[in-house]
Amino acid sequence: MSTSESGLRIDRVVTHGIFALDGGEWEVDNNIWVLGDDHDCYIIDAAHDAAPIIEAVGNRNVLGVLCSHAHNDHVNVAPELARHFDTRIFLHPGDAPLWQETHKDLPFEELEQDMAFAISGSKLQVLNTPGHSPGSCAFYLPDAKVLFSGDTLFAGGPGATGRKYSSFDTIIDSIRHKLLTLPGDTEVYTGHGDATEIGKEAPHLQEWIARGH
Repeated sequence: MSTSESGLRIDRVVTHGIFALDGGEWEVDNNIWVLGDDHDCYIIDAAHDAAPIIEAVGNRNVLGVLCSHAHNDHVNVAPELARHFDTRIFLHPGDAPLWQETHKDLPFEELEQDMAFAISGSKLQVLNTPGHSPGSCAFYLPDAKVLFSGDTLFAGGPGATGRKYSSFDTIIDSIRHKLLTLPGDTEVYTGHGDATEIGKEAPHLQEWIARGH
């Protein structure tokens, strides 16, 4: 999708499947992001179908599968990818109850605020952004001015908070204090749908608060 002078590139994979929670099911398209260079990469989210993700990775070494949160449509092929690439799964422990709904007691490595992952001379920073779920995380790559926002921030507002383990007030706090403080020209690569920029979304914060979603 984009390539920097250092050879760091970001590939987008879109998969289709079912998001299931609280007894409901919805058909959704998910964005999966493969971040790396010609040798190493990270996979951000693991949705629905492993085959196109494996194709996007190619023969590169996968350093980890980073899960923005544990709703089933973001983690359901994480174990398959971890086995295929002989790598680890990373998730914030706040989402352990959601993870267990899909993968029971399968272990994962824990993400935490300000953790950083090295890739091609750059650092990918972990921002814990609860609200959509308790353990939701975004991943910030300052060198490329890119934020992978998961389901915390979209073009047009915050992620949904009408289901269990979610909170509108909490997601607003996360967006206000951890995301909208980033440079305005930061590109936002979302968990679903089109990309946006911090500078395009920041002026609308009070509108979102007023509408309540």
